Amino acid sequence: MTMKKIAVVSDSFKGSVSSSEICAIVAQEAARFFPCCAVVGLPVADGGEGTVDSFLECMAGEKVALTVAGPYFSRVQSFYGSFGKTAIVEMAAAAGLPMVGDEKDPTRTTTYGVGELMRHALEHGANKIILALGGSATNDGGCGAAAAMGTRFFDAEGNEFVPVGGTLSKIARIDTAETKRLLDGVEVVAMCDIDNPMHGVRGAAYVFSPQKGADEQTVRFLDAELAALDQTLARELDARVALLPGAGAAGAMGAGAVAFFGARLNPGIETVLDTVRFEERVAGADFVITGEGKLDSQSLRGKVVIGVSRRAKRMGVPVFAVVGDVGDDIDEAYRVGVSAIFSTNRLAIPFSEAKHRSKQDYRLTIENLFRALAALEQK
Repeated sequence: MTMKKIAVVSDSFKGSVSSSEICAIVAQEAARFFPCCAVVGLPVADGGEGTVDSFLECMAGEKVALTVAGPYFSRVQSFYGSFGKTAIVEMAAAAGLPMVGDEKDPTRTTTYGVGELMRHALEHGANKIILALGGSATNDGGCGAAAAMGTRFFDAEGNEFVPVGGTLSKIARIDTAETKRLLDGVEVVAMCDIDNPMHGVRGAAYVFSPQKGADEQTVRFLDAELAALDQTLARELDARVALLPGAGAAGAMGAGAVAFFGARLNPGIETVLDTVRFEERVAGADFVITGEGKLDSQSLRGKVVIGVSRRAKRMGVPVFAVVGDVGDDIDEAYRVGVSAIFSTNRLAIPFSEAKHRSKQDYRLTIENLFRALAALEQK
């Protein structure tokens, strides 16, 4: 069999190799071993930092730059992706954890800038918003974003305010009239790669706020604030969102996206693959190369490798997963469509060391894979 087409649909190896670099490396190595073979590169991300850039690599669009509120309300440079009538808003671009540096405090951070990005896109003709929920520094349940989109929050004394993670229990009344007007006829999809609920021991505060700066006492406080918000959303908006898979994404922005914006929560990789027309562009491929920084039990809950493999399996296309490292208990990956898994960690060294040679090791791993396939071609 002569190789005619290879599809590359890989996440980045965060902190070491980008999706675009992975596509380029595979194309270069394919030219050596299969010179007549076409390589289709689809750099992807599952909702975190880099999602807009991934879409721009695959689709015609532009990055719209503007100034919005950052995690602590001070004005910051941000952006969203515009693709005709569809806007892709990356939460990390306005409320991302790297933006706070050492000043981590999820009781005070806001998603207000995310709502400003959404509003700008709507006011410039978008009728579909894709929210990439990932990498946030926040725990405000999306209230900040809702406020920027026109939702009004009032305390028990009738004072209007913008809630943050530490003041959610102060919300007594919610007015969403302006938000509903802005979103009339608009589809909102929220990309998330986790299935955690809004609050509780598996919720946003307990699982994710420690990395955002919360100690044990603050975690309990934030969880109680989210539980209070849950009750308020049910009372004021008749929104029962706490147990939706993904409600806890991005400091419970998943829950807020449904309650305030009528969003549909969708696994990030599924949204990406739909948007870049995966089936159309992979059709006829001899195999797909996918990957991510580490393939482990968390990956099996719907990250890039699994999302790609499930679709490729339905098309009858083999999938090779080239990943930075491999965890235990990943046999399920084979059942959902992965044909073989290859680790680029050739020296079995910690990530702190491996990341400095990731590009080199990725190239060598692809070379070895292609050597094996080329040998079979020659039989």
